[in-house]
Amino acid sequence: MKKVIIKLLVALLLPFIAVSQIPPGYYNTAGGKTGSQLKATLHNIIKGHTTYSYSSLWNILSNTDRDPGNSNNVILIYSGKSRAKSQHGGSQGDWNREHVWAKSHGNFGTTPPCGTDVHHIRPADVQVNGLRGHLDFDNGGNPVPGAPGCYKDNDSFEPRNAVKGDVARMIFYMAVRYEGDNGEPDLEIVDRVNTYPNPELGKLSTLLQWNILDPPDSFERNRNNVIYYQYQHNRNPFIDHPEYITAIWGGPSDVKNNPELNLQVYPNPVNTTLHFECGSNYIYYYSLFTLSGKTLGSSKLKNGENTVDVSFLPRGLYILMVKNQSGQFVHRYKIIKSNR
Repeated sequence: MKKVIIKLLVALLLPFIAVSQIPPGYYNTAGGKTGSQLKATLHNIIKGHTTYSYSSLWNILSNTDRDPGNSNNVILIYSGKSRAKSQHGGSQGDWNREHVWAKSHGNFGTTPPCGTDVHHIRPADVQVNGLRGHLDFDNGGNPVPGAPGCYKDNDSFEPRNAVKGDVARMIFYMAVRYEGDNGEPDLEIVDRVNTYPNPELGKLSTLLQWNILDPPDSFERNRNNVIYYQYQHNRNPFIDHPEYITAIWGGPSDVKNNPELNLQVYPNPVNTTLHFECGSNYIYYYSLFTLSGKTLGSSKLKNGENTVDVSFLPRGLYILMVKNQSGQFVHRYKIIKSNR
């Protein structure tokens, strides 16, 4: 191992800690199971939830997605912006009800339970929601106006880094919750795009990476609790147990178990110098983002690279993304700049 030293940017935000509040015994029947057996067990745990009308979602989303810093606002999923709860509808500047699993992929519309399932419906800017449309999820494309850090092309949409895992876990939830029972759609995740109008959504391999890239945070956990205790009385099991995703679908389980990807980043919080300790035979690429997804800079980490001075930067929190030479995901870090 060889130390590669680099100094980075960041902006202050004191994260709050959310208690998971999983009901005792909720996942007891899932213990020790994998693959299709685990998927079927989780389906039985979360099916048959309390349903609501589509119109009631305005009030429900105003609670589930409330801005922790301003109780009069909601956080919009793709842009990350905070917008007044009352500013909803279909006009420019409004927020509306985004079906993260596009309702045309299965033709379930806004009919309960699938079309009003709060676990996959989030506040979104009207225009950004329109640009996403019914696209599958994958990496790449052109920047999305009004949603920094989001990208789209003709067949896919990439959300900002801070909600990539949120999106993935919502999609995996839908594929487990809806298995064709009692006239409900049978939703499946596939490893391709251009799935419209089939009851499918992709891209599986990308969603598996996003689940690792962006672990559940306090906002996502709190949302899961609010939906369970106040509304639907079922949970998204992949927020409580992200490891269930790889136990069912495979893919990357934990980047820390891969020697190539086992980077150590320290100290954190950092004052002037951030150290990277990694394999001496590897080249890495890093990108730094604000919490809203704005790219602050990108560069290459090479063996023997010297310090990049950031002592002039303000205090704060940023997201550091690191990839290997082939461009595959390596890890995500939340780095705190302690002072200036």
